[in-house]
Amino acid sequence: MIKIQQLSFSYPDGKNALTDINLSVYPGEKIGIVGANGAGKSTLLMHINGIFTGEGSVIIDGMECDRKHLEKIRARVGVVFQNPDDQLFSITVYDDVAYGPRYQGLPKEEIHSRVEKALAAVQMEGYADRNPYHLSGGEKKRIAIATVLSMNPDILVFDEPTAGLDPRARRELLELLGRLPQTLLIATHDLELVDQLTTRMIVMNAGKIVADGPGKELLQDQQLLFNNGLI
Repeated sequence: MIKIQQLSFSYPDGKNALTDINLSVYPGEKIGIVGANGAGKSTLLMHINGIFTGEGSVIIDGMECDRKHLEKIRARVGVVFQNPDDQLFSITVYDDVAYGPRYQGLPKEEIHSRVEKALAAVQMEGYADRNPYHLSGGEKKRIAIATVLSMNPDILVFDEPTAGLDPRARRELLELLGRLPQTLLIATHDLELVDQLTTRMIVMNAGKIVADGPGKELLQDQQLLFNNGLI
């Protein structure tokens, strides 16, 4: 579903963020991307739906991630940001979840159906008329996920999904993520999440992939975790 070849990226200030990234992702995979702050995890994820564009090749479902294919790719790849306030901007939950389908120009009945299904998927039925800014952190995370699910994506990308959550909200979010059928890529410091939800783990350091393999095996490599600022 995703094929990245020789991807490199530097920020406008000259800071190098990614160097020669090569990565293939197959349908249905659940992948944890781990690394210390500044390792390049979030920057890598932002290339998967064209938020950032670096040197190299990013192909999603056979389409080069470029301006020509950007709209189709963003319908297939849903990104859930670390801070849900970056995603929630409407007066009601309904309007936030409906934003993507409305942008696609779908009929009103289809939009309503997608909103209902997305809210049901994150167990937030009955919240459609609520103001997102009055919700708890865990509730906001769920609504942010619903805004992406309403687009019917094949791939879901999460940036630090458990950051800032209390233990109960974190547990409920993990249960939700475990039920999602889409291909998942999750950038996180939460090694327990990686152990529980993913089958493949990618370790990044200084903008490079330094390890890629079964999570259960890599999580047992204490030297690898230590060398890359994970313990």
